[in-house]
Amino acid sequence: MSEILKKLKFNADGLIPAIAQDVETQEVLMMAWMNAESLSLTISSGYATYFSRSRNQLWKKGDTSGHLQEVVSITADCDFDCILLQVKQTGVACHTGAKNCFFNEIK
Repeated sequence: MSEILKKLKFNADGLIPAIAQDVETQEVLMMAWMNAESLSLTISSGYATYFSRSRNQLWKKGDTSGHLQEVVSITADCDFDCILLQVKQTGVACHTGAKNCFFNEIK
């Protein structure tokens, strides 16, 4: 795992996009940002922790809502510039109360 971690390409702000996907339904739930610290916390705790750009701080998904994301696996894409978390979602994933964050249809 550490060899893969070394290959990850964080952007100029030290962040990498992280997509959360329901491990059972394969539904894409949300996208958020991670930095090295939040990724490390996610790996060590087994629960998704992200980095809030607007608050400039770490946030554990579900800490206030109870809608936790238990991480089953973490993989990197082919370019190592995006990661996929397969999770067991408790409750809804979106802060709006929607099941997932992708409900604004463009086409």
